[in-house]
Amino acid sequence: MNIKQTLANLVAINSVSSISNAPIIDYLDDRCIGLGFVTRRFSYIDENRIDKINLIAVVGTDFSESTEVELALVGHTDTVPFDQNWNEATKLSEQDGKLFGRGACDTKAFIAAVLTALEKVDLKKLQRPLALVFTADEEIGLRGAKYLADLEVLQPRYSIVGEPTSLQPIRGGKGYSLAEVVVRGREAHSAYPALGASSVFRAARLITRLERLAEELKADQHQDFDPPHTTLNVGLIRGGTAKNVIAGECRFTVEWRPVPSQASEHVLKLINEAIDEEQKTDRDFVAEVAVERLDSGFDTAADSPIVSLMERLTEKCAGTVAFGTEAGQMTVLGSEAVVLGPGDIREAHRTGEFVPVDQLERCAEIIREAIRALCISD
Repeated sequence: MNIKQTLANLVAINSVSSISNAPIIDYLDDRCIGLGFVTRRFSYIDENRIDKINLIAVVGTDFSESTEVELALVGHTDTVPFDQNWNEATKLSEQDGKLFGRGACDTKAFIAAVLTALEKVDLKKLQRPLALVFTADEEIGLRGAKYLADLEVLQPRYSIVGEPTSLQPIRGGKGYSLAEVVVRGREAHSAYPALGASSVFRAARLITRLERLAEELKADQHQDFDPPHTTLNVGLIRGGTAKNVIAGECRFTVEWRPVPSQASEHVLKLINEAIDEEQKTDRDFVAEVAVERLDSGFDTAADSPIVSLMERLTEKCAGTVAFGTEAGQMTVLGSEAVVLGPGDIREAHRTGEFVPVDQLERCAEIIREAIRALCISD
């Protein structure tokens, strides 16, 4: 099957994160078995009671409690939602050397490239085991990859994680952390503010401390990244019930993207210290921090064999990204990882998402040569 048809088949399967990814896993399972892989599913039920499935396929070895492989090729099966007015979201279309459709760029193109590459590899010549890893719920918190990391079901020496990088190998990525802070106050009539305590004013004072914290974080530099430090953002805030009521509760979200040399818990500790400082001047100050994500980044050494190989195959220098990927979970499993894929991340998640045909086809060639170099060559 040619690469365009494979991508068309993948795009035709609606796999937004809000529904089960079972249909696309069924398709991938059949393709993997047809190629000679042994497959195993690792399922969980999400908070909406929806079945989510991760698929691991191996060749050159058998499954064990912790299967060791030389190389893992990793792609997520879910996509972000699409506008219902985009009539061809699940029907791949081509125009001016571009293939359009939801997931065409992020990241079904990488999966199509992997399947196409494997059709041109003689797997009987494998000298070292190979694994394919297809995950669920990447778009809503890397949940499938985290599930696999917790299970420790695979030990890859090297990993190539699919994301749209315009075929530039990425050897480092920041982590991603998210928390909701709830600040308590006491409601009262706004004409008599002394009878209440404004949670909004209290939240504002705390946010001012976090703004100073964001500046202080710039001192810990990691020059491989842009920006070269951990960033912090307060993205959402809401509080109060009416314009003439002293606000009894205020909530805001705070996210931070730590450089790999800094633990995600570091900023969380600093946030709690800022709350402690507020309590020193306001004994009734109450704030609760509910952590939603503490995702680690990754930082593969510049002289790692997988980095050197991918630089040679792509003829591009490896770089870094400021967004999170499943490479962090692969490193938890002991892997040296790079992120790579056709398409531009700036084209992902938008109506009219596309992947250039030439990058799609070139990606299949790169993956094929990587398999040969790592799993077949002496």
